[in-house]
Amino acid sequence: MPRGELRIYLGAAPGVGKTYAMLEEAHRRAGRGTDVVIGCVETHGRSHTAAMIGDLAQVPCRTVAYRGREFDEMDLDALLARRPEVAVVDELAHTNVPGSRHEKRWQDIQELLDAGITVLSTVNVQHLESVNDVVAQITGTTQRETVPDEVVRAAEQVELVDMTPQALRRRMAHGNVYPPDRIDAALGNYFRVGNLTALRELALLWLAGKVDDQLDAYRAQQGISDTWETRERVVVALTGGPEGATLIRRAARIAARGKGADLLAVHVARSDGLAGADPAQLARQRVLVERLGGTYHHVLGTDIPSALRDFARGVNATQLVLGASRRGRFAQLLSRGVGMSTAAAAGPIDVHLVSHPEAGRGRRAGVPAALSRRRRLLGFALAGGGMPLLALLLQALPTLTLTNDILFFLAGVVGVALVGGLWPALVAALGGSLLLNWFFAPPYYTLTIAKAENLLSLGVFVGVAVAVSWVVDTAARRTREAARASADAQTLATVAGGVLRGERPLPALLDRLRETFGLRAVSVLELAAGAEGRPDRAHDENAWRVVAAVGDRPPGSPGAGETAVPVDERLTVVLAGRRLEAADRRIVEAFAAQAAVALRQERLAEEAATARPLAEADRMRTALLAAVSHDLRTPLAAALAAVSSLRSADVEFDADDRRELLATAEESLEQLARLVANLLDMSRLQAGVIGVTRTAIGLEDAVPRALDDLGAPAAGVSTDLPADLPAALADPGLLERVLVNIVANALRHSPPGAPPTITAGAHGGDVELRVIDTGPGIPAEEWEHVFLPFQRLGDRDNTTGVGLGLALSRGLTEAMGGSITPEATPGGGLTMVLRLPAAPPGVPGSDRYAPEGGT
Repeated sequence: MPRGELRIYLGAAPGVGKTYAMLEEAHRRAGRGTDVVIGCVETHGRSHTAAMIGDLAQVPCRTVAYRGREFDEMDLDALLARRPEVAVVDELAHTNVPGSRHEKRWQDIQELLDAGITVLSTVNVQHLESVNDVVAQITGTTQRETVPDEVVRAAEQVELVDMTPQALRRRMAHGNVYPPDRIDAALGNYFRVGNLTALRELALLWLAGKVDDQLDAYRAQQGISDTWETRERVVVALTGGPEGATLIRRAARIAARGKGADLLAVHVARSDGLAGADPAQLARQRVLVERLGGTYHHVLGTDIPSALRDFARGVNATQLVLGASRRGRFAQLLSRGVGMSTAAAAGPIDVHLVSHPEAGRGRRAGVPAALSRRRRLLGFALAGGGMPLLALLLQALPTLTLTNDILFFLAGVVGVALVGGLWPALVAALGGSLLLNWFFAPPYYTLTIAKAENLLSLGVFVGVAVAVSWVVDTAARRTREAARASADAQTLATVAGGVLRGERPLPALLDRLRETFGLRAVSVLELAAGAEGRPDRAHDENAWRVVAAVGDRPPGSPGAGETAVPVDERLTVVLAGRRLEAADRRIVEAFAAQAAVALRQERLAEEAATARPLAEADRMRTALLAAVSHDLRTPLAAALAAVSSLRSADVEFDADDRRELLATAEESLEQLARLVANLLDMSRLQAGVIGVTRTAIGLEDAVPRALDDLGAPAAGVSTDLPADLPAALADPGLLERVLVNIVANALRHSPPGAPPTITAGAHGGDVELRVIDTGPGIPAEEWEHVFLPFQRLGDRDNTTGVGLGLALSRGLTEAMGGSITPEATPGGGLTMVLRLPAAPPGVPGSDRYAPEGGT
């Protein structure tokens, strides 16, 4: 059975018309004779959307009871039994009621697709998992319902339903999205022009990525390797040399000329892993690429031009930036180099050969000599003394021919090459040819060669000796490079492991660096402002600021340590304890570049921590404005209506009507006063300026006062307060506010005829008061959410306050030194546990409430 196809209508925000467009497509398919059935459509009370359903066939939703309420959910089994050709299923990211077969609606849709049913669905960009945190940062609202990106990317078709922010706001103002009582709050909060513009851009960029994936898949399926210039992509090739920064900035300028162009940097390493690229340079260049908005890539290849060409074609690059060759003129005459070879085979890719200060200056030796200085001197000694000694020894053997003598001398040259390398072996080869000519080629004891075959033999000897010497020296060099690369890789892995295990990357990096190289101390120094041009700054500690240090007596200036490794114009890593070898310095430079990255990350984290309270304050201010514009308006409007009616001369009210209107006004104004008091107290809590005066207070006094404040609704609340309950240490006024909020919340969620119960007890120096209700309860994972300001669980109740009650209660309780924690009520419901410290002896009033036997 072929799998069904998924078509998704993607929108930037609610109200852009996704469901309407989906239903239009359903009507088009039904008009062509396709069997189309509606599995679930959420109209949200929008008349135009409801009218669009028209005569389309529908599978009735099933009703699911959960925690005392009933919910309508898609009937998956009925839809599978109906087996239409096309199913219309709205809201891909919807969370099903607990007890359903699947947790999410997109999982229901996957089952429909597996059954061969094509599905039309909708989703907003804020519900995509990859951008959920970005949306929360932009709008200040966290979307709890999300769908994995791969589910949407796997759809055969994703259609963007677009609308400008201004048009969407007009649609909302006309009442086509939300009911009138929610319009003002929505326009002033989530549906601001800036938010909608950012969400629209997110949707467009995400869809552009989806289109790129589809294009890449098509090119791969069709085996297309030619470049299609559908989007500018600039690739810059890095060698690890000092010219890399110049090339990156030039490539970034080229990419900036085309809006939305991608910048990619690539370094091609030799597949044997023995390339001489400077790791410190590559690390710094990677940071620069990422700072300019590009991406860094590392690939292996034996032939660099071919590897560059394959990478550029693989990413569908349109332009390739390379640096002019650093090789000398003689080397360029022998081969045209990477740049010219790449340009010749680039095809439709534009190649930019960028000049730089290092061009033509030759490659600087970055790899140490293959053999040590001692071994090279020993090789020269063997060449100068061993070859004449070999000649004297062979003269004592008169039966040997010239060919045998040449073989012995060739063995000697190989021995010199093994000991001292290339140059001593060349000296041995040249000296050996002269000795062979003088002692063993007739006429003897002259440099004259009488026979042509002897001349050929000596020439072959010199050639073979030079070739063997070159091979032996190259093998020794490769062996040393491999050993050095292995040691560097092991050191890098050790340092990286220490950094990953550390809570703070920079100190962990420096400490691991100190241990690895046996140093006394390591410092990261930053040049102070105004010290750039000072000639004595290397030894002046006042010109530097220590931003991180580990070890004993860390140096405060570059001159105070044995080794200073500059990172950039302002940062320097200074090592103290011993002077490093040149080979070690190369790997330390790579660590220094990573230290700069770690320092940047720490500073970004500090800036984020500083900005977090500001963002929270902005979120609170936005939520406060929304609350004031919506929730405070209801009691104010009721009070104004009652007073206006009483002042009206057009209607005569009897005494009962007047009392009822006055009671309505009084109740509304009391509600308004409570809301304003909660808002003010929440502001004081946020600012940390709320006043707390803690005294000993008995709960048997505080609880009745709180119930009296609640009035008639609290008449059925039962209490069980032990007579020997110790006094609690609390502020009487704040405690009463907390109790009123907790009990009112329990009353609101208790079923009819089952009012909450209040019990108390003493445990471990604390006084505990429990407010127990048997209502629908709250899932354990949602317990902390009810304590967030301006939150109502489920966001369904918009008429009973601004969502501050429990948040304010927890804040006031913690200000008094106590805590509020939720617990599940056995048999169903929620228990709020209020813990306060018991009043110690000597506090006024504590003796009155001390239990028997207490002190």
